[in-house]
Amino acid sequence: MLCAMKTLDCDVLVIGSGLAGLMTAYHLRGWGRVLVASKRDIGESNTQYAQGGIACVVDDKDTFEAHEQDTLATGGGLCHEEAVRAIVRAGPESVRELEALGIRFERRRGRAREYDLGQEGGHSRRRVMHAGDITGRELIRVLAQRIAEEKGIELAPNLMAIDLVTTSWLRHPGLNRCLGAYFIDRGSGEILAVRADHTVLATGGAGKVYLYTSNPDIATGDGVAMGWRAGLPIRNMEFVQFHPTCLYHPQAKSFLISEAVRGEGGRLINAAGESFTERYDPRGSLAPRDVVARAIDQEMKTRGDPCVYLDITHRSADFLRERFPNIYATCLRFGYDMAKTPIPVVPAAHYFVGGVVAGVDGRTEIEGLYAVGETASTGLHGANRLASNSLLEALVCSRLCARAIAAAPKPPADTPAIPDWKIGDAVPSDEAVVVEHNWHEVRTCMWDYVGIVRTDKRLERAIRRIRNLRREIRQYYLNYLVTPDVLELRNIAAVAELVIRSAQARRESRGLHYTLDCPTPDSSGPPRDTVIRDPPGGPIAPT
Repeated sequence: MLCAMKTLDCDVLVIGSGLAGLMTAYHLRGWGRVLVASKRDIGESNTQYAQGGIACVVDDKDTFEAHEQDTLATGGGLCHEEAVRAIVRAGPESVRELEALGIRFERRRGRAREYDLGQEGGHSRRRVMHAGDITGRELIRVLAQRIAEEKGIELAPNLMAIDLVTTSWLRHPGLNRCLGAYFIDRGSGEILAVRADHTVLATGGAGKVYLYTSNPDIATGDGVAMGWRAGLPIRNMEFVQFHPTCLYHPQAKSFLISEAVRGEGGRLINAAGESFTERYDPRGSLAPRDVVARAIDQEMKTRGDPCVYLDITHRSADFLRERFPNIYATCLRFGYDMAKTPIPVVPAAHYFVGGVVAGVDGRTEIEGLYAVGETASTGLHGANRLASNSLLEALVCSRLCARAIAAAPKPPADTPAIPDWKIGDAVPSDEAVVVEHNWHEVRTCMWDYVGIVRTDKRLERAIRRIRNLRREIRQYYLNYLVTPDVLELRNIAAVAELVIRSAQARRESRGLHYTLDCPTPDSSGPPRDTVIRDPPGGPIAPT
């Protein structure tokens, strides 16, 4: 049975409204009709919650070479050097564009010409530009306001993508090309399609795959899951960055305590008041995030403590209120005065290094389909992301993606239309409890078995459970009318399988992937990427 379906037409469809999506749209202003689809409110994204800032060479004493070397060292031998060079060196120009839009980065007190640069883990010097401790929120606020003023860009909130539509899926002869995507309107439940010459996946990360995460509820890996179902190669999904310091409080919903707090002298201590990170790495609390997260995990397990503490009580309340106004106020709301009391913290899933294989200009293997931001794997981060390189990547790659789209040829004249949505025998669900239960089971399984420290046995248990869940979810998806909750469940389960299979394939510990069965890096040859390439509709293929 077919559903009478509305189809919207545009030149460029951008799926996602974080920094990467909004900047891609903004760079295409005046070029054609651009539709930005956001599955909730415009700007509700990981970017909105980014506190630290943008890593960028703007200090006369800093160099591109130093930033590149820090990125390569943190990436554990897996960074693609050409991507690192291209993104790092394009940083200053991208930052100037932001300032021209109205973003105001902090300046040093009494020195208006000098940026107040933050220090974060893995960086050899201060180079993190920030707008207080709400950099992401400020970026989204200014960008959304500017884009709303552009006549050729339409912002479409509450549209959740279901799946991409490609000529290969339609069995249309010739080069495989993306035609757009199916969507569900979260308000009305209506299914519709958006047909576009160019489609950009900018859906952000997938922190909700894990039980504990610093990410907002929208971070369900939609772009990676849709790309996999369309047949795109997915790279290095085993590398999941756990942010070491999220506020440990039952009502805080994993509020992030920025790494910049450690950059300003904050020390990690255990419940006995002992500084412990130096036992794991000479850089102590400012070691790269994978090292610090494992140190915290080990300290908690060894001592049997539910958390550790971040101590910055040697700084004055005036300094903390000025440098970290949002963090200071939030901690105070939960009963912790940073100037007087160490803050209880735990690691939580934060950033997915892996994703859809894409160039720094966003291009993928499917014609007319691009991926930018956290959805993409450009090769910048390697096995571990250097702090604050993610916003830099989103800025630079969105501009390069827009240029690639503007220079691309028009699609062939015989490009087919998007067919109406098939309802089949699907009926409204009367078993929502199943969806809720499976949501919890996927996330608990990933936290317990595929977390900061892994083993072969844990991964074997995890893949069996996730595959069983995916079969259940597939059947549910076919039997009942689609809802946003089912679609997000379907996506987190797909991403979970990608993470597990990638982790099983990497027989070593490197960067963010640490396994007790292979605790050292493989030195038998050059480091290699983990790539999963399943044909659409393959054996355990995306549902």
